[in-house]
Amino acid sequence: MDSSDLYRDITDFARDTPSWVQSAFEAETKYGLLLFGVLFIAVWWRSRGNDDRAVALAVLAPLVTALTYVASETVKSTVDEERPCRAVAGAAASLIACPEYGDWSFPSNHSAIAGGAAVGLAMAARRLAVWTLPLAVLMAFSRVFVGVHYPHDVAMGLLLGFSLAALLMVALAGVMSRIVAAVRASGAPVAVWFTGPGPAR
Repeated sequence: MDSSDLYRDITDFARDTPSWVQSAFEAETKYGLLLFGVLFIAVWWRSRGNDDRAVALAVLAPLVTALTYVASETVKSTVDEERPCRAVAGAAASLIACPEYGDWSFPSNHSAIAGGAAVGLAMAARRLAVWTLPLAVLMAFSRVFVGVHYPHDVAMGLLLGFSLAALLMVALAGVMSRIVAAVRASGAPVAVWFTGPGPAR
């Protein structure tokens, strides 16, 4: 894969944008994943008054996101693709510092995490899909915009995150639902606080 030309086009465009746009993308690429963390907590908290499956999906969302990161990092450690901010001749300078040598480029971990989080949250709270999926795409684009990833890095990161998270959410939902039911049935105060009492009867 070689998306160097598209990388040059995007980074040239980034350099021509107003400083406030550049600052916004720098903030997005550095801190955007924190928003998914806040959403994980909110979705889990709201699920506590719902049935076992709702809690199970809310708990699974961050877990499968962590697994997508592990998968992405595993691929990255075997591909050893140099960052475009060092490898692409004639490209505009990156807006943020180029990661150190050995922090490889393919696939984008940020994009994989964002993709996994977006799908996990969308499956746990379907109304969030209209927000989480565009946020994941924005996170992926920001990594190219600031100059630290090729377009194919972020495309594959998103694809990995989306597909693996969806597969794991479906595969593990039944098991996690049974675990939640058992925890609720135990009556232990901490356990019941974590899972919630379930729907009002």
